[in-house]
Amino acid sequence: MKQGCGIRPPFFEIGPKSYLYGQDVIDLAVAADAAAEKYDVDIIFTTPVVEIARVKAATKRIHVFAPHMDPLRPGRGLADTLPESLVAAGAEGVMLNHCEKPLSIAVLRETIQRAKEVGLTTIVCADSCTEASMIAMLGPDIIVAEPSELVGTGVSCGPEYVEAATRAVKSVNPDILVLTAAGIANGEDVYNTIMAGADATGSSSGVAKAADRAAMVDEMISAVRRAWDERAARA
Repeated sequence: MKQGCGIRPPFFEIGPKSYLYGQDVIDLAVAADAAAEKYDVDIIFTTPVVEIARVKAATKRIHVFAPHMDPLRPGRGLADTLPESLVAAGAEGVMLNHCEKPLSIAVLRETIQRAKEVGLTTIVCADSCTEASMIAMLGPDIIVAEPSELVGTGVSCGPEYVEAATRAVKSVNPDILVLTAAGIANGEDVYNTIMAGADATGSSSGVAKAADRAAMVDEMISAVRRAWDERAARA
């Protein structure tokens, strides 16, 4: 288990992206906070940057992450996202290299280093097992292994990919936590992913586009808890 970043398996990541804004983001964060407390599951809530402070103020149990940052230092950099500003707003971590905001390896390496300097936990996305293995060499806290072609489709990646991606990361650095996602649409998808060996999974559109977002969050986090407990019982 990774100790340094403060996130415990099993965990879950919720990212409303730009599906939601304003009070809807806050309401979803509050629902996630309640589910985290109810099921004793750590939840990373990757909120739009402009809502970091409000989400942090409205919640107690979730881990508030930013969706991106730039590796600049205080000074010039109009419209860039300064790492220190995320910390000041209340973020605990940052997501990097999502398929909707990709980074070159050189920039990713520099940005992970800047995150470490300011104390932000890093969750870094990889769209293949090969890329996940390569990114593991950069020393992030968490790697999100998700095939980019499945993001937002409601089609999950299946147990073979979960097992292969976890193996690819852990063979490089067993301390890195592995979140396997893409296309997670309901509690059954969550259950199957955790049972396949992932430390975590997550959902964006599956939660943000649900008819009852709070109920979907509860369903998914309940499935995390149930799958993890069943895995432990079988070990």
